[in-house]
Amino acid sequence: MRRVNAETQRVTQAGPGAVVLLRRLAVPGGTLAAVAGAFAYVGAVDPNQPGHYPVCPLLRLTGVYCPGCGGLRSAHAFVHGDLATALTDNALAVGGYLAFAVLWAVWVIRAVRGRPARLDLGPVHLWSLGAFVLVFTVVRNLPSGGWLHP
Repeated sequence: MRRVNAETQRVTQAGPGAVVLLRRLAVPGGTLAAVAGAFAYVGAVDPNQPGHYPVCPLLRLTGVYCPGCGGLRSAHAFVHGDLATALTDNALAVGGYLAFAVLWAVWVIRAVRGRPARLDLGPVHLWSLGAFVLVFTVVRNLPSGGWLHP
């Protein structure tokens, strides 16, 4: 009888820890599920075919490529394993996919260890990121930046 009680106690002690771990991983898991669902949809519904997705309003009204132009085509190519086409369609988006993967992995590791998911970006980091996106946008709209056109 002692052995049965010891096993029951061990299972009961393991239960709350498992529940806590599942709670910690719920939000990162949900985020991954949402992103995977979005990528699955874009992978299944080709943005190169007209009529499936709306046209970029900035491109339609002004003829200027925004930083996101070509992002859906890039995601479609990325899902299908065509990295060269994905980079051609929107190199900034591919960098964003890779940054998301790294940040998500760090988030999961910190969640398993019971630490808060913190991303301490100071003003210098944020301004630098904004400047990088602005330079990318300007260069892709210059005649010499044709290699960045989607």
